[in-house]
Amino acid sequence: MSRTALEAEPDDKPPPEDDHAFFGQPKGLLTLSGLEVWERFSFLGMQAILVLYFADTVAHGGMGMSSGTAASVSAAYGTLVYLVSVAGGWLADRVLGSYRALLWGGILIACGHYAMAVPTPTTTWVGLGLISAGTGLLKPNVATMVGKLYRTDDDRRDAGFALYYMAINIGAFAGPLITGWLGDHEGWHWGFSAAAVGMTFGLIQYVAGRRHLAGRRNTAEFALAPDALRRAVRLVVVGILAAAVLATGLALAGWLTMGRFVDLLTVISVIAPVVYFTVMFTSPRVTPAERGRLRPYIVLFLASTVFNFILFQAYSTMMLLAASNAETTILGFDFPASWYASALGAFEVGLAPVVAALWVRMGRSQPHASNKIAIGVVLGGLSFLLMVLPTSGHTGDAYRMSAWWIVGSYFLLGLGDILLETSGMSATTKLAPAAFSSQTMSLWFLSLALANGIQAQTVKLYDDVSKPAYFGVNGAVAVAAGLAVMAAAPWLRRTMHPVH
Repeated sequence: MSRTALEAEPDDKPPPEDDHAFFGQPKGLLTLSGLEVWERFSFLGMQAILVLYFADTVAHGGMGMSSGTAASVSAAYGTLVYLVSVAGGWLADRVLGSYRALLWGGILIACGHYAMAVPTPTTTWVGLGLISAGTGLLKPNVATMVGKLYRTDDDRRDAGFALYYMAINIGAFAGPLITGWLGDHEGWHWGFSAAAVGMTFGLIQYVAGRRHLAGRRNTAEFALAPDALRRAVRLVVVGILAAAVLATGLALAGWLTMGRFVDLLTVISVIAPVVYFTVMFTSPRVTPAERGRLRPYIVLFLASTVFNFILFQAYSTMMLLAASNAETTILGFDFPASWYASALGAFEVGLAPVVAALWVRMGRSQPHASNKIAIGVVLGGLSFLLMVLPTSGHTGDAYRMSAWWIVGSYFLLGLGDILLETSGMSATTKLAPAAFSSQTMSLWFLSLALANGIQAQTVKLYDDVSKPAYFGVNGAVAVAAGLAVMAAAPWLRRTMHPVH
């Protein structure tokens, strides 16, 4: 379709008949869910084998890192992905618009996976950089576009986000199955190739279904004035070039090592949300009512950080534990260790429609969003506390636990993820100040950056402390954080209106 034809579409809204066309939800939910199915297929399919690729020997096609270093570098990559989401939200709000931000983000992600398919260390790092940039454009804006499909007081909203989350976890389930089998049987870079093909499919269906989307205009909703835009572009380009030159110089001088780069990302992940909250609280474009709703959002932000600190280890320490100490046979069927990551996606696919139906059935009597989030954090902590049992009482590291322990841990983690992420993303789109809509979604993803930044430091202890101590302490902290959010529920209910 031509640009002229796109601009001629009235009011930038989907056809009226779309409103209940997808299981009682807007048809645009199908298009956005389809994009996320393939984005999660590629992203989590790659992530399921990334830490194993880092930890594998060079002779076997890996990077030859220790387990703790491999987990730390993998977490640092996740930190970078979600830090870049701040720029992605700003570009969508001020320059590109949400539709084009998603499109260009998907293109960068696909190019990154194709680069990682080339079996050299250089193309691996280039590919991870491209995927980080692309995911930063895509992730904060796709959830915002889902929110635009609903009115603020639409009771279908949480159920719609639950269906959206179920759909994208189809990709989370299928991705590790394909990439894991290819990585185990053909080589790691064959697994990365499958991720590239998956993202290409996602882009095709996204463009094909664009007429069903709200917010697909060709200009940004809060576009910069032409002079300000030119100034911003110059500053961005100069900043990127200066950072590249500085990083290259420091690396050549031997100062910017991989370990120091990981530490730098952790520091930035702590500073960035503090700065961002400060900017939003002091902005003249944020009304007093909107500013009041940002205060309880800080609690949700911290809850998300604690839960995702546990969740992201499903693809790092849990994956390393599965590869070294878990059986890879269930009912006589042998499988790669990376397939455990698919169990998490499978549980979320199966449980999400049950949760969605429950919320629809309960209507206004369903638990408040803060309580859903608190329960999710507690379940995340319990998933780690469960791992204390099979890892205790061993004199060495040569033991093998039953596969069902890790499956059970992922069941708790998957249910917690559904409760926290769907309610958290839905609440974010409701609490967001109008002038910071996509950028507030970026702030939610900064909680994921902070979780990864903290994880990048703590996983360094994975090789140095006992497994029961590692999983027990992390799990206990998460359970305590969830109980604290429950205790704050009365204040959160008063201050989070119109969230219920």
